[in-house]
Amino acid sequence: MHILAASINYKTAPVEVREMLAFREETITEAMMELNNRKSVLENMIISTCNRTEIYAVVDQLHTGRYFIKQFLADWFQIDHEAFASHMIMYENEAAVEHLFRLSCGLESMVMGETQILGQVKQTFLHAQENKLTGTIFNELFKQAITIGKKSQRETAINENAVSVSYAAVELAKKIFTDITDKHIVIIGAGKMGELAAKNIVGSGAERVTVVNRTVPKAKQLAEQFNGVAKSMDELEETLIDADIVISSTGADGYIVTKDDYQRVQAQREERPLFLVDIAVPRDLDPALESFDNVFLYDIDDLHNVIDANLEARKEAAEVIEKWIKEDIVAFHDWLQTLGVVPVITALREQALSVQQETMKSIERKIPNLTERERKVLNKHTKSIVNQLLKQPILQAKELAGQENKEQALSLFMQIFNIEDQVKEEVKKTENNKVISLEQKAENEVQDLENVSTH
Repeated sequence: MHILAASINYKTAPVEVREMLAFREETITEAMMELNNRKSVLENMIISTCNRTEIYAVVDQLHTGRYFIKQFLADWFQIDHEAFASHMIMYENEAAVEHLFRLSCGLESMVMGETQILGQVKQTFLHAQENKLTGTIFNELFKQAITIGKKSQRETAINENAVSVSYAAVELAKKIFTDITDKHIVIIGAGKMGELAAKNIVGSGAERVTVVNRTVPKAKQLAEQFNGVAKSMDELEETLIDADIVISSTGADGYIVTKDDYQRVQAQREERPLFLVDIAVPRDLDPALESFDNVFLYDIDDLHNVIDANLEARKEAAEVIEKWIKEDIVAFHDWLQTLGVVPVITALREQALSVQQETMKSIERKIPNLTERERKVLNKHTKSIVNQLLKQPILQAKELAGQENKEQALSLFMQIFNIEDQVKEEVKKTENNKVISLEQKAENEVQDLENVSTH
């Protein structure tokens, strides 16, 4: 029994590939049910966002699990394997667990520490549970992933500081005005940056928004999203009289607000503070505006300085979270081993494969003139029969391992399949490996002490 994570994300694939493999929200449950019917797959979870498609699965064999996950994607989206195979990373066992924990904590996100992905993990997990697509292993693993994700948000500053230009602008505005809910926000320019700035500032509580743009219909289109007002560039000076926060991001070649422009406006503002953010390149706002009293002007470089400082703070938080992840990986591995089901499943599989190998030998004795291709075909199909017959018993063994009387239930299971001796051997191997691991660790620690004493 193994854990696989197949990931296609913004680091590994361009948007045109990610688009091909994006699951619609309303079909994810159906897709997970389809995947669960594939050979080798015992439990599964699919997480799909604009930046990634992730498939997590408990499989009985690694190589068949990898094959059927790829085949499922090809079949579901009706595309060839070659269209995405080079963009997919497959994580196995401990690496898969680590990847999931990092994902839940926001360490794999485009914007480090973003919180949205944790909500998506949680929502998909609940749907999978409801449809019995997860079992003993994933019920524990995903609960642990969600717990560490919540802990990272609660106990570190991983998501507290602005790391995008538009959000940094809003955070700076909050430092000038403690409460921005009653402030008049003026967005100059109706492009993407202006839209992002408007979304962030309205999301922070601002209710009064005016969008100023050379093309008034475009200004109206953006303003309507925030119950705002649209105005033309000819009305800009008049609009500045009543403005509190101005965020400008046009494509103009020269300054759209000069020192002389503001000189005419200042007298009518009654010394009220004005916060200006210029996120355009080339700049929209005359740097000389900063010479006026009660005017606070920031340009794109100022915002990047804020972002750089905040990224450093997030990186420090990420280092703390990385340590927690390592501890949780060990905890999950220990839980998996104490489950008692791993040696049972391993023994069951080895017994079944032993029967298959003996059967192959018998066939070869009775039909000695088989070609190499015929042997491969027979071997493949007899193994396939074994895998299909084992799928339900393995699922049953896993479910038994989650029960309160698991020892008694697993003991009966082992008696039915006559694998008590094989399980004892598997447990003995595991214990020997642990001893070897501890001995190696002790040797390493002694070596470290010797290295320290010689320097």
